[in-house]
Amino acid sequence: MSLAPRAVLVHRTTEYEELVARHGTHGQAAFFLSSRGRDIEEVAERHRRTRRALAEVTSAIPLTWRQSQVERADLDRFLFAPEDVVIVVGQDGLVANVAKYLAGQPVVGIDTDPGRNPGVLVRHRPADAGALLPSALASATGVSELTMVEAVADDTQRLLALNEIYLGAAGHQTARYRLGLEDDGGVVEAQASSGVLVGTGTGATGWIRSVWQERGGSLRLPAPTEERLVWFVREAWPSPATGTSCVAGELTAGGRLTLTVESERIIAFGDGIESDAVELTWGQTVRVGVCGERLRLVG
Repeated sequence: MSLAPRAVLVHRTTEYEELVARHGTHGQAAFFLSSRGRDIEEVAERHRRTRRALAEVTSAIPLTWRQSQVERADLDRFLFAPEDVVIVVGQDGLVANVAKYLAGQPVVGIDTDPGRNPGVLVRHRPADAGALLPSALASATGVSELTMVEAVADDTQRLLALNEIYLGAAGHQTARYRLGLEDDGGVVEAQASSGVLVGTGTGATGWIRSVWQERGGSLRLPAPTEERLVWFVREAWPSPATGTSCVAGELTAGGRLTLTVESERIIAFGDGIESDAVELTWGQTVRVGVCGERLRLVG
């Protein structure tokens, strides 16, 4: 007997909840914000909108389905199952946060604050959930297959991301490494920089885009479903021992960027979650490229 689908609601603690947890009461949180020229009512209203959205989406889940909820901070400890339908209730970034933990489960993005969020990944309103959830189980109906990026270290550690992967020193200080492309005849360049970014078409709306704009936009950014990545070296430092000739490029489906560590410690993390990083030490090599898995985004 097959299991009934499980709706997994992914959300994050609101700013209001964080403030009250830090200051103890609503009144003390209000005093803290007012001392900095802010009104707690604005924060509280966004909190109420989020709670209403969660309640509306929860009520739209079919009665025959199972249900579960997970907060952003607990994603790395939550076990997703093959029969799950993942409902992200919040901001675009929350979809990226959950993507690395999935294996083909459909994702429905619900925007809790239209107009404040870009709505690139949270494309639907809470009222849409009733119609969307049953259709999410259809294998190919209205689903976008979004390209992801992966980093695989020589000790088999593996990291996935929907937007981008950062490789560099913790704290974004200077990292030393050797960088090259696998299909470039083994040519590598020793570099010292504040890190390397490798991003997807989805990431081209965020951190990758800001670096791309600073570089003059000479590379064509990929589309979210395109099997192509772009990469940039941040603030490469020229010296007698380090170069700056290999600082940007693109990777097609079979291409890999290789980085060999020449610092005591370099980390790799995806989509801004530095707390869930892969650690690399002197002499280790990591390969970064297009991931075989895709994020299946509904609508």
